[in-house]
Amino acid sequence: MCVRAIRLTAREESTMPDHRKLGRELDLFDTDPLIGAGLPYWLPAGAVVRHALEEYVRGVEIRAGYRHVYSPVLGKRELYEISGHWAHYRDDMFPPMDLGGDERAVLRPSLCPHHALMYRSRPHSYRELPLRMAESGAMYRSELSGVLGGLSRVRAIHLNDAHVFCTPDQVADEAHAALRLIRDAYAVLGIEPVRYRLSLRGSGGKYVADDAMWRRAEAVLTDVLDASGLAYEAVEGEAAFYGPKIDVQIADGAGRESTLSTVQVDFHQPERFDLHYIGADGAKHRPVMVHRSVIGSVERVVAHLIELYEGAFPAWLAPVQMLVLPISAAEAPYAAALVERGLDQGLRVEIAHPEQGTLGARIRAARLVPYLAVVGAREATADLVALRLRDGRRPDPLPAAHALARITAIIGARKPGLWVD
Repeated sequence: MCVRAIRLTAREESTMPDHRKLGRELDLFDTDPLIGAGLPYWLPAGAVVRHALEEYVRGVEIRAGYRHVYSPVLGKRELYEISGHWAHYRDDMFPPMDLGGDERAVLRPSLCPHHALMYRSRPHSYRELPLRMAESGAMYRSELSGVLGGLSRVRAIHLNDAHVFCTPDQVADEAHAALRLIRDAYAVLGIEPVRYRLSLRGSGGKYVADDAMWRRAEAVLTDVLDASGLAYEAVEGEAAFYGPKIDVQIADGAGRESTLSTVQVDFHQPERFDLHYIGADGAKHRPVMVHRSVIGSVERVVAHLIELYEGAFPAWLAPVQMLVLPISAAEAPYAAALVERGLDQGLRVEIAHPEQGTLGARIRAARLVPYLAVVGAREATADLVALRLRDGRRPDPLPAAHALARITAIIGARKPGLWVD
């Protein structure tokens, strides 16, 4: 599907949801000039959303056979000379730091060189492949101040990244599986891609010069897209310097397009780092790397979700999932006990005391919370919960244990709805 061709007036664009404005109003994130442009910090509510996303993706990856690692955010300049980043990507990297003597370190612009070294640190047999290595890690890009904005364009990027080391015979299946993970995650998150793009190399010295390698990688990704049945566009000049990629494109309300998720096939770095595995014939063979990001950078996906839901996140992502509202101080002990029961079941639940305002005022202030539990004398006496759902529905009062169990099950299923009768 192509991007819809729209041209908004300044007045129309000003009414579109803006994650920068909403993020500050909802206390999700902010910036400070003393920290610097393009370096947002996450406030408690935003950190909850980020953590929920990361935990969801981690669970998806574990079920798909990925093993998680941690790697440093620094590396010697020589590391990026070997990977090719220094020659082909230097303008987007921060300058090296002098650590004394001849040692110079660089803030990494990507995680793949570290993962290549981690693969190389141990011998591998063909029986171990595909080896799927995942990490939610930070990387840094020296972006110009003029292009920075909110969470969508930053200098410190926290990427949901992974690299699959596989045999040449496995690469198509692994790329296809990665694309399927992306599509499944988008369905859960409610994200609709505006198009799929096959990003190819362009002219100039920006790309690794190996025609045979490029042809092999392009053929793999073309076959994967064709087999998926997805409509896509082939665009020159958008590839990574080391290989072509599938880009999953999203757009904001004004039609501005950006890349969220990618699948890349890389024959270059396995050769540069001299990676190998022992085949069934007892000889050394070169693996292929499949680079893959399910939800892209946490910053960009949260920016998109803020605008998509205007702060009314699906219940499993909401910073506060249930708010307990005692009508008067007399119900406060029961309300506090209900909060503890919810916390014990893994819910993010808080209390809004009567001194915070009238019941109506507290309900209005909590308009984005999925579940409001109003507790009066009847509920406190009979151990009941009178729920008000964010969508306006009011189920009949339920025993507290039943209500908490139902909410926990709905949230655990990560479904878009708030209630199942």
